[in-house]
Amino acid sequence: AAVRDAISLSAASIAPVADDARIPVLPFEPRSFRDFMLYERHAIDAARGFVRHFMPRAWPLVRAWEAVLGAPFPPLRPHALWSRQPIYYMGNHLAFGGDGDVCAPAYTLALDYELELGFVLTREIVDASPAEAEAAIGGFVVVNDFSARDVQHAEMRSGFGPQKAKHFRNGLSADIVSADEILPRWRELKGFVRLNGALVAEPETAGARWSLGEALAHVSRSERLYPGELFATGTLPGGSGIERGRLLAAGDEIEIGITGVGALRNRIVAPVHGFGGGS
Repeated sequence: AAVRDAISLSAASIAPVADDARIPVLPFEPRSFRDFMLYERHAIDAARGFVRHFMPRAWPLVRAWEAVLGAPFPPLRPHALWSRQPIYYMGNHLAFGGDGDVCAPAYTLALDYELELGFVLTREIVDASPAEAEAAIGGFVVVNDFSARDVQHAEMRSGFGPQKAKHFRNGLSADIVSADEILPRWRELKGFVRLNGALVAEPETAGARWSLGEALAHVSRSERLYPGELFATGTLPGGSGIERGRLLAAGDEIEIGITGVGALRNRIVAPVHGFGGGS
């Protein structure tokens, strides 16, 4: 409660007021949202899924290369910058919602989910050391970084990063768990993904390239960060549909969660102009 109160107080001036009792109340209103990419395995497996789904002519070549050499096809690996510093994109902090219906964007035929561990600041930091940055984390949540994969594919190839592919909606679990409960064991957490009631994946938080303190310290270099700013680890390995070859379709119910942190359940609703989805 103290963590939630501290965050709510800092964000009170920007928090919208829900006037409909049916609208799930978020644990806090993020002041900003930055999403890291801490997991190489997700990056490689998602890139492989992109090739399989959007580049069917290249897929047999990639599959054959990996079968012969027993290693990831080199272009599937993250950019070299990934190994030198934590990388992230700025998302739309005003597009967060909780449990309930999610309307697919009318401009995509490839809607996807992404299970991520989110963490929020309760202290102001600038030029922080990793230890100082970790001490500024106040709580943890589950984030669903919904993605329009067909749009993302084109936007990322532009060299300018995700735009409409990411900014339409993000999910946030209903509760926030204090940092002292999660931070000491954040690399040991177990997650789950259920699609239409069936368990399809059990992602884990192990294997991150950077610690949360290192990631935050990098962001804080000559940049002041404030209480209420939200961050996420990036997708846990196995925590997205593009990795498994099954994207979302209208009518699907997707439930994601991390044991000890929270869960989030959403039903996908088709837009007025229709929505394909699926695999």
